[in-house]
Amino acid sequence: MKTIAIVGRPNVGKSSLFNCLIKKKKAVISDIAGTTRDVRRESFNIDGDIKVVLSDTGGIEQKCLNELFEEVKNHAFNEAKKADLLFFVVDGKKPPLDEDRMLFRLLQSYKIPLFLVVNKIDNSKQKENIWEFYSFGTQNIYPISVVHNLGIQELKDSAKSALKLTRQDFIHIDTPLSADISKEIKIAIIGRVNVGKSSLLNALLGKNRSVVSALAGTTIDPIDETCSYKDKQFTFIDTAGLRRKGKVIGIEKIALLRTKEMLKESHIALLVLDASEPLVELDEKIASLVFEYGLGVIIVLNKWDIRYKDTEEIRKEIIHRFKYLSYAPIVIVSAHNKRKITTLKDKILEVFCYLQYHIPTSILNEVISSACKEHPIPSDRGKMVKIYYASQYRSTPPHISLVMNRPHALHFSYKRFLINRLRKNFKFEGVPIVLETRQRGERDKGINED
Repeated sequence: MKTIAIVGRPNVGKSSLFNCLIKKKKAVISDIAGTTRDVRRESFNIDGDIKVVLSDTGGIEQKCLNELFEEVKNHAFNEAKKADLLFFVVDGKKPPLDEDRMLFRLLQSYKIPLFLVVNKIDNSKQKENIWEFYSFGTQNIYPISVVHNLGIQELKDSAKSALKLTRQDFIHIDTPLSADISKEIKIAIIGRVNVGKSSLLNALLGKNRSVVSALAGTTIDPIDETCSYKDKQFTFIDTAGLRRKGKVIGIEKIALLRTKEMLKESHIALLVLDASEPLVELDEKIASLVFEYGLGVIIVLNKWDIRYKDTEEIRKEIIHRFKYLSYAPIVIVSAHNKRKITTLKDKILEVFCYLQYHIPTSILNEVISSACKEHPIPSDRGKMVKIYYASQYRSTPPHISLVMNRPHALHFSYKRFLINRLRKNFKFEGVPIVLETRQRGERDKGINED
């Protein structure tokens, strides 16, 4: 998603513009210079369904009074360097200041599209003074009044043009930042015996909740434990290690049944693999549980600190053996040393957002229609096969219905093509996509899994 950063000196109306564009009172506004210190980000609709991320930065002063404001300035500059477009806001009620011009020219050196936004132009008489701001050496001058909502639409239209935004920019999402996700996320930790599932649980919780032993099969009863992370509640389920069917005996049969019961209630599976030894067929069979229960999935390569071969070689082996999980992210960790545990938690949040994400119907149909034009659907014994429209009727995981004239004639290879196109446009990292075909008037019922 494209990013616009609002920058400028203190008290010129940056936070007011931020609130105006996102249409929420998220940023605190006051007459005291330096009210905004941290960078605040929020996605907003710049035109219809097209979204961008807007950043509100702290006021930049050339001569900072103390270390705090020096840090604020550094954060603002760092945010500006990462942006795709900059709104440099100045106070239009005052004549152009040398300090503003110096700061503007410094930002021009970043080679990022830069708009001079002259705020507090509340009437046509004040607008006559805009010529003074041409001393900044730019034609991209936008007089606005946040208070009276003047010039805001022109600013948005010009920003859309400068960023070369199309509806595809809404489709290509890195992370659905605005997804309304529920508070609790249930995560099952699965894998064969002795791959380090219990150690991983302890590392994720930051405490020794699960017994860890070199003895295979230490965990019998699934353990669930809850912790908070970034205002979300994670419920981790440490399941019993799975063996080949012929080797499951006694109490382990009960453990297997309990594991499957827990999977029914889970949202995401952490498929734990052992980096210290080669992959085996059982790893692939355990991965099939992800399909069976329609779970989001993250492949966790544990014991990175004692891996048996080069990391890239192991990664290539995983990609080769788990082709049906090509959409699953791979996170390399060491539960023992607690390395990359935060990365794994962030990835859980991201995958869960994709699980719950709902594609707007108009956008979904644009993608399906574009795919069909690029690669027409093969005919059915000489008769045309046509998709009338598509809709997503369920999330967690996403279920998409294709209403067609000949639903049974759509070959599985073409379904795979459409699923790949959906992944290309909407990413859906770590999420299975369920594609169903039906006739007009027929209710959503069949399920054809990715």
